[in-house]
Amino acid sequence: MSADAEHLHHLLLDLVRTAEFALMDRLFPGQALSMSQLFAIHELDHSSGLSQRELAERLGLEKSSVSRLVADLEADGLLTRERDPDNRRVYRLEVTAEGRRLHRDAAQVLHERYERWASAMTAEERKGLAVGIPALLRVMRADRAEG
Repeated sequence: MSADAEHLHHLLLDLVRTAEFALMDRLFPGQALSMSQLFAIHELDHSSGLSQRELAERLGLEKSSVSRLVADLEADGLLTRERDPDNRRVYRLEVTAEGRRLHRDAAQVLHERYERWASAMTAEERKGLAVGIPALLRVMRADRAEG
């Protein structure tokens, strides 16, 4: 492995580990909510009526993982699952009022954190991220599409 690839590897591992704690820490006191669950609520709040398969595709997760995730969110009263009247094999997912409130509150807290983080960086650092992150996402997505 090249030195650049190894450095990127360590940076990404550190980023993923740190992001989980930095983003979810104290976000919902007393409520255990994973990043995947928050991403699911976000997707459903913006695109109601998705099927579990469509949600799995948007989240990049296996159908079985999304099935468990949806069951947990439904049990917590954050979404509902209804059979599609045109295709009884398909469930349509809707965020509840509580799920929308939770999404709105999370977005507010996260945006405040992003503002703090951005203001703690220099203009050059922010510019570097604005170029580097989209470039990394582009090559990661291309690699995934080829894979």
